[in-house]
Amino acid sequence: MLKGLTIRDMLIIDHLELQFEAGLNVLTGETGAGKSILLDCLGFVLGWRGRAELVRKGADHGEVAAWFDLAENHPARQILKEAGLPVSEELILRRHNSVDGRKTAWVNDRRVSGEVLRLLSQHLVELHGQHDDRGLLDAKGHRPLLDAFGAYGPQISQTSKAWASLSAVQKSVAKTEAEVEALQAEEAFLRHAVAELSTLDPRPGEEAELDARRRMMQSAARIREDVAKAQAALGREGAEGLIGDASRWLDGALETAGPHLQAPIAALERVMIELQDAQSGIEDCLQALDFNPEELEITEERLFAIRGLARKHQVPIEELSAFCSELSTRLAALDSSGQTLEQMRADLVRAQSGYHAASAELRLARHAAAEKLDAAMAAELPPLKLERAVFETQVSPGAEGPAGADQVAFCVATNPGAPSGPLAKIASGGELSRFMLALKMCLSIGRSQATMMFDEIDRGVGGATADAVGRRLSRLAAEGQILVVTHSPQVAACAQAHFQVIKEQTADQTRSLVRALDAEERVDEIARMISGTQVTAEAKAAAKALLDRS
Repeated sequence: MLKGLTIRDMLIIDHLELQFEAGLNVLTGETGAGKSILLDCLGFVLGWRGRAELVRKGADHGEVAAWFDLAENHPARQILKEAGLPVSEELILRRHNSVDGRKTAWVNDRRVSGEVLRLLSQHLVELHGQHDDRGLLDAKGHRPLLDAFGAYGPQISQTSKAWASLSAVQKSVAKTEAEVEALQAEEAFLRHAVAELSTLDPRPGEEAELDARRRMMQSAARIREDVAKAQAALGREGAEGLIGDASRWLDGALETAGPHLQAPIAALERVMIELQDAQSGIEDCLQALDFNPEELEITEERLFAIRGLARKHQVPIEELSAFCSELSTRLAALDSSGQTLEQMRADLVRAQSGYHAASAELRLARHAAAEKLDAAMAAELPPLKLERAVFETQVSPGAEGPAGADQVAFCVATNPGAPSGPLAKIASGGELSRFMLALKMCLSIGRSQATMMFDEIDRGVGGATADAVGRRLSRLAAEGQILVVTHSPQVAACAQAHFQVIKEQTADQTRSLVRALDAEERVDEIARMISGTQVTAEAKAAAKALLDRS
């Protein structure tokens, strides 16, 4: 709800502070007094497009501030959270306009862009009569409005779930088709590479083993000669024989030498054990060095083949085995892709069928709701002096989506037999505002938490029609807040709060003033609206009667 508005140095307003009430608020005054200026200023602080030159003559800048009460579930709270702005029960908008055209905006004392203001404004104020792209005239919002009116939530939920399922299957099919297409493009490579790698079958660590084996075989002749000499030096003709002789000699002298020889004899026994281990290792080495020249050739061929494949595929040698497994997996996926795609496409057909069935059921519900809304509008229009107008809710095929495959448009024909068209193009002036009022009455009254503004909704009507307009505005405002610019005493009499707009002229300037009226002042203002410049006793009596009746 709009709580207040402060305006400084905008157009012909030097300083103005207004506090609005819940329910119906009316603005009255002579033509040209500046009522539209208030709407311009409110539109400015909300980020709407409007008049370019708003700064009062002689001032270097102008400023407008507006503050709102936000209910706990108000949609503006989510916008504030997403924009990283502080959220509280009170929302303060402030916008500064320099004389050079630069504009600066703040929300709760945080600087923001005009786009943030416009996003907030969609849930704060609906202005009917001047801004045809807002509120009920926004064709993109007609389908949700009809859905809320029809109250067929289960059908919408079912359609949304069917769409989610269909979308998931479509994405899976598209992804799989793209993967298969990519695999088919490299099928020849995959089959050749897998065959080549599988035939070679390289093992992790094999390249290092082959390289070491190759190097050993290449120098085997020289190495084997040295190793054989070492074996001979350690054998019976060498160290083993000498140590054996030394042991026998010491054993023979043991009885005489006694304990002096025990330690040396034990040491020689240990040496013999170590010597045998060394001889065993040398024998193993000689066996390993004993190779066939063909074995060297085979080893080199395999080593070079492994290294060549690694270079060919630009894969580290140690990862060749894993690379082969990866290619084999891709090839297997290609070979089984036909069956997989067939199953997925069958799932897609079932998902499409489910979605089409759900959207068809939703379309029937929308057509039924459209007929009910048209009937309700037919009953609302005659009291608003639109008895010749025909309102039609058109439900036609549209793009498929989570809310079905329908597009909804509110259309009117102002005269019987005339072609119908969009509200904003066919209706004009007061007709447009009255159509909006009738729609608001037929649709859920508590649907929107935005403050509604009607600019001269009473244009071209009077008497009983104006009284009907006022009473409907009052009913509509019972669950929210409505601001109305009016020239109708019948409408003004229905208000909970009444503001008079006055133009004050002096020798050097013109100012627009706004003041809240008390009970007596309301009588005088409504009497002026009835009789004109000369307020008569009869006019005052009529004004009191209107107020008492309201």
